[in-house]
This record gives sequence, C-alpha cells and structure tokens, in this order.
Amino acid sequence: MSSVAVSVVLPAYDEQRTLSATVETTLDTLGSFLPDDSFELLVAEDGCTDDTPEIAARLAREDERVRHVHSDERLGRGGALTRAFRAARGDTLAYFDTDLATDMGHLEELITSVRSGEYDVATGSRLLAASDAERPANRDVPSRVYNGLVRLFLRSSVHDHQCGFKAFDRAVLDDLLADVEDDHWFWDTELLVRAQRAGYRVREFPVDWTPKGDTKVDFVRDVLGMGSGVLRTWWQLAVAPRITRRVTLVAGTLLTLFAVALMPQYIDVSRMLAEIETADPALVIAAALVYVLSWPLRGGRYRDILDELGYTEGLGFLTGAVFISQTGNLVFPARAGDAVRAYVVKTRRRVPYPTGFASLAVERVFDLLTITLLAGVVLIGLAGTGITSLSGLGATVAGGNQSGRVALLVASGVGVAAIVLVGAIVASARSDRNLVRRGMEKVSSDAYADRVAGVIERFVGDVQAVAGDRGAFARIGASSVVIWTLDVVTALLVFAAFDVALPLTTLVAVGFFAVSVGNLAKVLPLSPGGLGLYEGAFSLLVVGLTPVATPIALGAAIVDHAVKNIVTVIGGLASMLVLNVSLTTAVEEGSEVEATPTDD
Repeated sequence: MSSVAVSVVLPAYDEQRTLSATVETTLDTLGSFLPDDSFELLVAEDGCTDDTPEIAARLAREDERVRHVHSDERLGRGGALTRAFRAARGDTLAYFDTDLATDMGHLEELITSVRSGEYDVATGSRLLAASDAERPANRDVPSRVYNGLVRLFLRSSVHDHQCGFKAFDRAVLDDLLADVEDDHWFWDTELLVRAQRAGYRVREFPVDWTPKGDTKVDFVRDVLGMGSGVLRTWWQLAVAPRITRRVTLVAGTLLTLFAVALMPQYIDVSRMLAEIETADPALVIAAALVYVLSWPLRGGRYRDILDELGYTEGLGFLTGAVFISQTGNLVFPARAGDAVRAYVVKTRRRVPYPTGFASLAVERVFDLLTITLLAGVVLIGLAGTGITSLSGLGATVAGGNQSGRVALLVASGVGVAAIVLVGAIVASARSDRNLVRRGMEKVSSDAYADRVAGVIERFVGDVQAVAGDRGAFARIGASSVVIWTLDVVTALLVFAAFDVALPLTTLVAVGFFAVSVGNLAKVLPLSPGGLGLYEGAFSLLVVGLTPVATPIALGAAIVDHAVKNIVTVIGGLASMLVLNVSLTTAVEEGSEVEATPTDD
C-alpha cells in the first residue's frame, strides 16, 4: 500500500456499539470518490475499557485498508489523533468523530479541499449561516460562548473550532504538531489557531450535523480544561513574545515611580524626610551589622538543602551564590534573580539545573512557612495581650481611618492560605498516594494541566527528600526561624532609631508582625526587590496598630528596606567579583533554562 494518498483517522474511545458500522460507512464513502488502493483508515483506539480494541483488531484483519493503532493507556483525544497521524502514510490526512454526526456527504469536499492544493487545512462548521446543525441548547450555548472567546482572545477567524471533521496537508500538520501542547479537547482549537498564526490557508465550510447520543465532553472538567488552554495559548502567542527583560524592568520601574508620585497625596513627604534625618545613625549601623549576620545562615541553610538533594558544597561559595541571586532580584523584576542561583551553582559547581531550581523552590517553601508562622504567632499574641483586636483596630488612627483593620484582615487571609498551601504540599510529599495528580484530574484532563501536575510532582518530590529526613527538616526549619528573626531584629533597631516611644513589648510585637506581613507582600513580583510593597504593608500595619504617625512609620520602613538592600548589593557585588559572575549574563541564561530545564 505504498501508493496511499489519503489517510483517515477515527478517534475511538469505548465505541464498541458503533465502530463496525462506522468503519463500513467510511470505507464505502471513501471508495465512492477514491481508488481502493489510494486510501487507508486508521482506528485510533485510545485506552478503551470495553471491547473496542478487539473489534478494531478484527476489522484490520478482515480488510487491508484498515489499520488498528492501539494504546494501552488513555492518551486523550488529541493525543490519540497525534499518534495515529504520525503512523499514517498518506499525504492528505483527515479525521472525523466516530459517531458520524457530520453528514458523510461532505467527506469528498473535505478531503478534496486539501488534496487539490488549494488549502492547507479544512474544517467543517456547525456555526456558519448555511450550516444545518440540530443542537440542543445545553450544547449549543456553551459551544458558541467558547468559540466566541477563542475568536476574541486568540484572534481566530474560524467560527467553529471543535467540529470533529477536519483535513490537513501532511507537511503542514507535521509543522503544527511541533508546537501544539494539548492532547485532549483543546487540540482542535490549538491546531486551527496556530495554523492561522503561521499563515497557512484554512478553509471553513458549512456542514449538516446531527447529534448522535451523548457527548463525551465533561462540561465541568473538560470545559475548564479548554478554558485553561485558551489562556495558555493567548499567553504564548500574544503576551510572552512581548515580555522581554527590558519591558519587565521598565514596567517595574514605572510602577515604583507611580507609587512614589502618589505619596504626596496621602503622606506629608517633607515631614517624612525630616524624620529620616533625625534617625539615630548608631542604631541604623547596628541594624546593618545584625542583618549581615543572617547571610552566613542563609548560605548554611542552602547547603543543608543541597545536601539532602545529593550535592555537597562549601559554605562560602553558597553564601556568595545567595548574595548574587538576591542582588539579581533587586535589579530585575519578576524575581529574575531566582534563576541566577541555578546558573551560578551549575556553571561553578556542576550542580544540574533541575536540582538548582528545586533547591531554591524548597528554600522558598521554608521562607513562606516561617514568615507566615511568625505573623500568625504574633497576631495571636497581640490579641491575647490586648494590644489590639479585630474589632478595635483602627481606632488609634487619626480620623477613624480603618485601613489598618483592612490590612490585618488581608494579612490574616494570606497567612491562612499560605499555611493551607504549604501544609497540602508537605502532606502530599509525605503521602504514598499521588495527591497532586488526583487533584489536578478532578479539575482538568488536558495536556497543560498534565504538565502543571508534572511540575508540581517534581517539586513535591524534592520537598519529600527534605521532609523525609526529620533531622534535616528540623535544621532547615530552625535556621529559617533564626534568619527571619534577625530580619525582624534589623527592622526593630531601625524602628528604635526613630525614637517612637513605644513600650518594648509593643515595639517587638508590632515589629515582628509588620515585618512578616511586609515580606509576605513581597511575594508578589510586581517591582524589583519588592520596592514599595514592603514599605506600604509595613507602615500601614504600624499606623493601624500603634499611635505612631504615618511619616514616621513610612520613614522607618524605607530606612529598614534600604539598609537590607544596601547590604545585599554590597555582598552581591563582592561575590560576583570573587566568583567571576556577570549578573546580566546569569539572568539571561538562567531565565532561558528555567523555561525549559534539562538534566545538563
């Protein structure tokens, strides 16, 4: 059958009742306009649970024009079609749904549209004015909404992306499949959208269509999956190509400048600057020295994490790597500096990129959990000692401003969410069951969701490597507490430099809480180093919880953050000189590998 010109694929999942009749009808229809030796019919059997595999095998034995493409496991509709098309021998490829909902009288038009060379892709449509489609409202309305969203967000000119009646030029399909990521219901849409973006000729023509039986689309799980596919493809085609390092740097800078421009509308800037000038320099210097002490601890914690992942490195080198990556986060937005650390340990110590990214992710889990626990414990202490309460918060703010109460409520919500999230990750890591994949499958079964599940699984596996060793878990947890306690002590010394005249217990309690919440605000990578986010959260809570005026609170927050950033930059520059690392090169190459990490 080396002369095969047309290959038709039937995607089959549990089709034992209709498969034989469908194959017979398809062969007869193809034979009505093509020579018998010029076409083949492939049954893409997709991990069926009924007798479909046996029926497909029998049909292949009985007719040499029929081929059975079997899969032991469920590949998804798009995955089964992709596998079958790659096994096909024809130059013109087509498929349609096994229930033959589309009138087979259109098959010749479908195949001829591509085989003639006039079009690269052809698709039937149930939504054109000339189409004759009997669709109940519960299927028609969601379909029209979905296709409308695709046309709007993905700039597609096609009206019906999901009609299971399509044909392709083989070379064109091979080119498109290299970029198509979905393997289920969104597969059709992604193919058509990418074909149009690539400049291929796409024909959409009206068909007669009659529903046959119940749809296999789950209107909760699969519709959510297709929705995530729309967002992913929109991001990949419309947003990601425009997000360059220069764009993110400019955007972050503009956000920071915008925040600074708004300050005079709400804050007495002249008074704030005057308060900064009155700060005790001795206490500010002491704050800087305390903060310096935390850096060897950061390097030691990172060493413990790498040890658990199978790599032993020196304290000095790892402290320098942490310095350089944190300096990158100050210079570049979107936490681009995180990729720098993986680059440094890979190029200087041959630690594989996946391990570098995984170790940093584990470190972030401990940071998030520690900061949240500190905030939560102090919040409980505040409420217990009567310094404040949810019902009374804001009463000390001049004019009855309730912003402190709002900030506390938001912080509490973030804290609870963080504890639940980290708890779920650790629980999954300690569980023998694959909780991540089971949870993702309840939401969506498309390829993008599967990729997300795979990334989370690898991350959970690395957490498990640390969580499985109680000694390592305790050491890393304890060092995290000390690191963030020193961060708070730094802020307290700066706060004290402003002579705020607060009782020591109030100063310590509010300082711990404000610094913890300020660092939680920096989790959102909206500006380089969290500039503006930290100061805003810190000052808002101090003003809401104490009689301290806004200019003083904001001045203390600015000096505190400045001290920490100056120490970080000095340490980062020194480390770059010692380790011979270019920060811009590290950011660029580290970011590229972060997008497609390998084992090299």
